[in-house]
Amino acid sequence: MEIEQFFRSKVVIINGAAGFIGSHLSERLVECGAKVIGIDNFITGNRRNVEFLMNNPNFRLIEQDLNDQAGTLSVLEQIKKQEGRVDVVLHFASPASPPGYQKHPTETYLVNTLALHNVLVWLREYAPEARLLFAGSSEAYGNPQVHPQVETYWGNVNPNGPRACYDESKRMGESICGVFYRDFGLKTYIIRIFNTYGPRMDLEDGRVLPQFIKQVQAGEKLTVYGDGLQTRSYCYVDDLVAGALAFVASDYAGETINLGNPGEFTILQTAQIVNQVTGRADDQLEYRPLPIDDPLKRQPDISKAKKLLGWQPQVPFRQGLARMLAFYQVQTNN
Repeated sequence: MEIEQFFRSKVVIINGAAGFIGSHLSERLVECGAKVIGIDNFITGNRRNVEFLMNNPNFRLIEQDLNDQAGTLSVLEQIKKQEGRVDVVLHFASPASPPGYQKHPTETYLVNTLALHNVLVWLREYAPEARLLFAGSSEAYGNPQVHPQVETYWGNVNPNGPRACYDESKRMGESICGVFYRDFGLKTYIIRIFNTYGPRMDLEDGRVLPQFIKQVQAGEKLTVYGDGLQTRSYCYVDDLVAGALAFVASDYAGETINLGNPGEFTILQTAQIVNQVTGRADDQLEYRPLPIDDPLKRQPDISKAKKLLGWQPQVPFRQGLARMLAFYQVQTNN
């Protein structure tokens, strides 16, 4: 497989390795034969997400706050000295859910901007051939006026709203990557991640699927905000990981692509599917006011990813949801 061939024996740093997506990236890269060094400060990441990798000789986890410049540079230098080189950096080190980034707003905007800048400066000096993948977000589109969202759309973001520490720092992170690609010749890759779900999501995450699963487990009604007609598109984590790794293994440095599943569901439809899959009655819903700046539409146009990478999601929503529910059922029983 092309991805496996590219990553075999590569030295890969994953910033945010103990997070939801970071842990799945770690798992897949170890399977590919890469040497993976994970970095996390655990403000939203969880050591349990990577416990199963800790005895693998190709995985190492370092506790480090990337917003601590001196500490981070020391860690990077240590990795370079021990491994002899750094081939790829995957920058996924940011709280990604509204409760997470609203609890840690300063840490969020710094890790997506200044910490990213510091890592790129170090790469320019000590590993100029390395590739860096920045985990951007569909939040760069804000509450979009273009639907579905295509990469050329500049977005509709409130720069001073309660979500701005995340939305705007992701947009600024893209700008930083662009500067280092155009002006300094580094190989940077940007993905805009749409709603991703699967095992190891924190059920306190606050986003719709973890919230619904948490409420199912507690025997509570599912919370629907507003009229429930706002839409989301759900991409299973294995599909997201496959797309991200295919992209950074490609020759398309400097590009920005959407990664997500174009299948679009209203929140009401999502709640109905969750109830159906779990055998609950459809009327077990509780309505609450819509949060400020909550986007009304989310659907990726993935034409570019299809064209450049031949990538598209493979896991249907009901199938992925069943896998996710099974994971938490096992967790509950244990």
